[in-house]
This record gives sequence, structure tokens and C-alpha cells, in this order.
Amino acid sequence: MNILNSTLAILLATIFCRSAHAETWNVDPSHSEVGFEVTHMMISTVEGSFGEFSGAIDVNKGKLTALNGEVNISSVDTNDAKRDAHLQADDFFDAASFPKMTFSSKKIKGSHEKGYSVEGDLTIRDVTKTITLDLTPFKGPITDGWGNTRVASVATTTINRQDFGVSWSAALDSGGLVVSDEVQIEIKLEFIQAKAAE
Repeated sequence: MNILNSTLAILLATIFCRSAHAETWNVDPSHSEVGFEVTHMMISTVEGSFGEFSGAIDVNKGKLTALNGEVNISSVDTNDAKRDAHLQADDFFDAASFPKMTFSSKKIKGSHEKGYSVEGDLTIRDVTKTITLDLTPFKGPITDGWGNTRVASVATTTINRQDFGVSWSAALDSGGLVVSDEVQIEIKLEFIQAKAAE
């Protein structure tokens, strides 16, 4: 019984120590951006972004341990109201049926100084696929005028929209597609360390 109690005490102490070092940093949406770009008619690039999103990272002993995020599909903005409405329709995201896009990390390699490779599940239209985000080396920490501690990084990846059921397509007479299947994603992230009271 004594051995069992001792083992339990060590386990609890280990968990407590780990949690004591764990930190949560929340995305500051006013200083972040979820952007994407696709090729249009094989010759040009169309850029867009999502205006409503949230996310957070967990850091333990100076190392990134988790990254999670959520995007409101109806906030898509490509600087063209007609195109934005089409993107929200069933041809593309079907925002009425699938209002959120989410990412949840599963495996993380790297460091704040050298950057990270973050493997995780991306879900669009209720289709979940494993993708890898590449994060640049973290900048900061710095303290702003209100006492908030901040860090920043940029996450990038490339996906095939067809993998997620975002399948509308039209062929050009000369060959190729009106909208490319390949989508390049760039997420500019600024995080604020959560206060202990939060």
C-alpha cells in the first residue's frame, strides 16, 4: 500500500509540475490574419481572407505543445461580394451547413528559435484530413503598453480543396481550370499570453 501511495504521489506531483509550467496564449484577431490564395484561369492569383477566427497555443517549458483554431466560413472576403457569396454556397464551402473550419494539432516538432512543423487535423465541410503547418521562428516575447505579453509567428501550408469536398470547377477552352485545386494558406499569428485569472 505504501508503494502504491508513493507512486500515486509522484504521479500527481509530476502532473502538477507539468501543469504549473503550461501556458496558454490566445490569438489576437485584431493583429492576425487568416489568408489564402488560388490561381485564376492559369495566369493570375486571387487572394482572400477570413475576418472572424479564434485560436490558441499551449506552451510548456518554452516549447509549443498544442495549436488549435477555428474559422467562421461566412466571414470569407475576396474583395468581391458576388464571389464571396459563391464561396459560401454549396459549390464551395456550403457555409449554411458547415459554418466552421477547424484545425487541431496532433504532433509538433521544432522550437521557438527555429520554427515548428505542426501536424494536425484540418476539417472543412465535415471532412477531416491531416495536414502540416510550417511555423516561422517565433518573434518576442514583448510586453505592450497594457501589460500583455505577446509573441508572433506565420503559419503556411498548401492543400488541395478537392480533398475536402470544395469541388466546384470549370474547364477553360484552352485547357486547365478557372480556379486551381491547389490553395496556398498563410496565417499571420500574434498571440497574447493568458493571464492567470483567465
